[in-house]
Amino acid sequence: MTAEYDIVILGAGLGGIGMGCVLQQHKLTDFRILEKADAPGGTWRENRYPGAACDTESHLYCYSFNLHTSVSRTYAQQPELLAYAERLVRDGELTPHIDYNAEIVAADWTGDRWTIRLRNGDLATAKVFVAAWGQLNRPQTPDVPGRESFAGQQFHSAEWPAQIDLAGKRVASIGNAASAVQYVPEVAKQAAHLEVFQRSPNWIVPRGDRLYTGDELDSYARDPEIFRESKNALFAWRETTFQRMREGSEDAREIEQQARAHLAAQVPDAALAARLLPDFPLGCKRVLRSDDYYPALMRDNVSLVTDGIERIVPEGIVTRDGTLHAVDVIVWGTGFETQSFQGPVEVHGVDGVSLRDAWADGARAYKGMTVPGFPNFFLVYGPNTNLGHNGVLTMFEAQFGYIAQAAQTVLDEQVSLDVLGDVAQTYDDALQSEMDGSAWAGDCTSWYKNADGRVVNNWSGLVQSYVDQTRDFDRVAYRTVA
Repeated sequence: MTAEYDIVILGAGLGGIGMGCVLQQHKLTDFRILEKADAPGGTWRENRYPGAACDTESHLYCYSFNLHTSVSRTYAQQPELLAYAERLVRDGELTPHIDYNAEIVAADWTGDRWTIRLRNGDLATAKVFVAAWGQLNRPQTPDVPGRESFAGQQFHSAEWPAQIDLAGKRVASIGNAASAVQYVPEVAKQAAHLEVFQRSPNWIVPRGDRLYTGDELDSYARDPEIFRESKNALFAWRETTFQRMREGSEDAREIEQQARAHLAAQVPDAALAARLLPDFPLGCKRVLRSDDYYPALMRDNVSLVTDGIERIVPEGIVTRDGTLHAVDVIVWGTGFETQSFQGPVEVHGVDGVSLRDAWADGARAYKGMTVPGFPNFFLVYGPNTNLGHNGVLTMFEAQFGYIAQAAQTVLDEQVSLDVLGDVAQTYDDALQSEMDGSAWAGDCTSWYKNADGRVVNNWSGLVQSYVDQTRDFDRVAYRTVA
């Protein structure tokens, strides 16, 4: 038996849940959210490592239609963010619309509808297919020689065991980026010894995290508009920081000096500080925010290792200088697979063309949401919609409104809409041109770029510009397929 819906959404992370909430607001109620796990939350369900938290201010990291007025601190931690996702499901009355343990493995355009196949063999069809599969939910572990021979316990930071005691253990953290700067200080408090293996250092600026006062929380609960004013002010301020992402700009130099001062203040050991100073432009890789990572490296039970890893052996890690680093536990803080965008899901459009093939030289989408040759197919958090300066949920919310309008058009007109190839190409050419001179296009390796140096993840301008461009569904940019 095949279930039929107007709209199917892949994923019940903040993208898929938010999309469902907005569909409800638009009275588009014949939709289904198919989620591979047994609960909602996406990245905040999966990333449960010690210290896991958002690196965007809490007041920015919520939707305008459901303010997170009870959030307890300036940078929300994982439990509160997961609770917010669960609240969105409740408030949006989404529970009847979500199927858990329903992993989509393939979606095929069959002439006027999408046929969607689940891992358990079930089928669903939809006039509109929305993929909210995220960018930071597929752990990536490098294929280091001998990895499987390690006799101790090893795991990716996004797969942190529910029950693990690191007290008295010798621990290695392979990786030192966004997740590691959060869990390293916590692990350092528990482990007998922690070795942090660093391939290259990162620019780190102060975080300034704090708990909100009781008076502040009372005011937000009493008058949510006070919270909204704070959210709007943070958004406006963050927009002014975009010029920091322009390589060589005065703003970039200013924030680099702030990062250098932060390093100097927290790491008085000149030799160690030199090993922690990046040699690439600020913003070329993700700028990290932490108040306690550098102090953790100063602890007597923590060592920074900058020699490259040659292989893993049963006893631990061997670096290229021949040193054996004997450890009991290896934590892989090595990030996520971000370049494919679609993960293992196979998507085929008109004439059976594979989305993977269409993106062979780099993922791209018109306004980050639609791809020529894939009618009635929309992406949340698609190519070039990530940010380096502001809150990404504002980008999501802009996409929700655009996609809901598009879906309404499809259903009202009973047509299939495919974005025009020349429109999509013109858009992409302009976007990539705007990347010239940005820090993301700088001379470093980062998750923002593919192997050919094309920036595939980040948006090229202000968030308000994206919001303005996506406010209204531009029907003229699409051809009618059927």
